[in-house]
Amino acid sequence: MQKANYQKQLDKIIESLGDRVPTILLHSCCAPCSSYCIEYLSQYFEITILYYNPNIYPETEYEKRKAEQKRLISEMKTKYPVKMLDCDFESEKFYEMAKGLENYRECGKRCFKCYRLRLEKTANEAKEYNYDYFTTTLTISPLKNAEKINEIGNELANEYGVNWLPSDFKKREGYKRSIELSKAFNLYRQNYCGCVFSQNEQKTTDIV
Repeated sequence: MQKANYQKQLDKIIESLGDRVPTILLHSCCAPCSSYCIEYLSQYFEITILYYNPNIYPETEYEKRKAEQKRLISEMKTKYPVKMLDCDFESEKFYEMAKGLENYRECGKRCFKCYRLRLEKTANEAKEYNYDYFTTTLTISPLKNAEKINEIGNELANEYGVNWLPSDFKKREGYKRSIELSKAFNLYRQNYCGCVFSQNEQKTTDIV
C-alpha cells in the first residue's frame, strides 16, 4: 500500500484557499520546531500557537521552552499575525497516560499516546474557540512518525468536528530550515524530546 503524501494534501488545501485567510490552532512542541512551520503557514493562515506539552520534564525545562516560544513569536516577522494561547502544564495527565508504558523506547506506543494527548487538547481548544483548522509541529522531526500523527489528527477531526491540516513539515527541507531559523534567532535547542523517559534514554545512549 502506497504511503500518503501529506505535503501534497497540504498543497491542495492551500491552493483551494484563494484569497481566504483561515485561522489555525498550531500545537507547538518547542520554538525550534515551530520556526519553519510558522514561517511557512503564516503566509496562508492566521496562526495561534498552542503550547501544550505536559510531557516535558522537569518543570524548569518546560518553562524555559515556553519562554523561547514566546520570544520567537515576538521577534519573528510574518505576513499574517501569530498569537499564542497559553494553557496549564498538567504534567499529571502525562504520567497517568504513561502508566504501564514506562519501559517502551522512544517512537513507540508511549509516544503515540503522547501525540494523542496533546492533539486531543488542540482539537478541543480549536473547537471551543472556532478555529478553521488545527495541526501540530511534531511532523517536522525526523524522529516523529508523521503517518501516525496524521492518523490521530484525522480521527480527532472527525470526533471534534474541526478540520485537520495534514502535514509532513520535514519535507522540502523543512527540518533543515528549522535549524537555520533556530540559529538566526539564537533559539535554545534541547537534546532530548522532553519527557523524563526520553531524557533517561538520551543519557544511556550518551554513555554507550
